[in-house]
Amino acid sequence: MNQKTFTIIDEMGLHARPASALVSAANDYSSAINIVYKGKTVNLKSILGVMSMGIPSGEEFDITAEGADQDAAMEGLENKLKSEGLIA
Repeated sequence: MNQKTFTIIDEMGLHARPASALVSAANDYSSAINIVYKGKTVNLKSILGVMSMGIPSGEEFDITAEGADQDAAMEGLENKLKSEGLIA
């Protein structure tokens, strides 16, 4: 399993447009990918799950990936977070 911690820098937090882009990117991989925030874990391939997290600016969260393409998934998702302006 691959796990990494990130901090949201977007002043609006993890809001709908970048969340949708992140979910779309996660669906490009076969690995099981989850987002973990304040003890709650949801499937990163579910927009409703991601939006239910309500992660505000300045908060830390983890992404976990487990499967055949877990390393590629983590790299791709980190790049997507950066390109969407969610992390530095």
